[in-house]
Amino acid sequence: MADIRWFEDDGFWRDMGPHMFSPERLAGTPAEVEQILALAGTLPGARVLDLCCGPGRHSLELARRGFRVTGVDRTAAYLEQARSAALAEKLAIEFIREDMRAFRREAGFELALSLFTSFGFFDDPGDDRRVIENLRASLAGDGVLVIETIGKEVIARTFRERDWHREPGGALLLEERSVAPDWSYIEARWILIREGSRREHLFRIRLYAAAELAALVRAGGFRDVRVCGNLAGDPYDHLAKRLVIVARP
Repeated sequence: MADIRWFEDDGFWRDMGPHMFSPERLAGTPAEVEQILALAGTLPGARVLDLCCGPGRHSLELARRGFRVTGVDRTAAYLEQARSAALAEKLAIEFIREDMRAFRREAGFELALSLFTSFGFFDDPGDDRRVIENLRASLAGDGVLVIETIGKEVIARTFRERDWHREPGGALLLEERSVAPDWSYIEARWILIREGSRREHLFRIRLYAAAELAALVRAGGFRDVRVCGNLAGDPYDHLAKRLVIVARP
């Protein structure tokens, strides 16, 4: 698996887009944005970086609320979809195709977002440190970073080796998962059966405990780091569903 750059596989994002961005998830976006803004305390008109924006579901909602949004992603098809949606609504959003390890705009934003488990894609943990450092450099002095991902503690509590899902249009998705012996990452095999065809994708995400991710964020230049168990700002305790970091320089 180490020599497969799954996150650069356009086929993965194409095949799994209907699962990751289902109608139910899209419908929940306004509520997520409401929670994010409450956590960050960011006022309308602020400059927002949506890192790994995908098809732009958060970027679009933020722009509807008067924020000046830049969405960054490396998947061209997602960016085309996002641009088309923005054009249809006459929303002025800047979309950039770039690797998250490379994008950096000095003091360019008041709010930076890494949402929906878009952190921890890389085999080299130094790449994660580089992403954090780029985010720090891209924030103005009073800016806020919000990371929303899956925590190691949450995985340990809720782990299931496999699940079946019925996707929109009748497709079937089988998820098979395994955790590295040292808990450094979770690896998954997704088997998609759609319209008589079978497609399989392997990917893995680096796992962080709350203390580990908070330490990484501090090492990347942030001083005020808060850990939450969801975007509503609840505690990161035995009931936590997500790992959320709210950090200020």
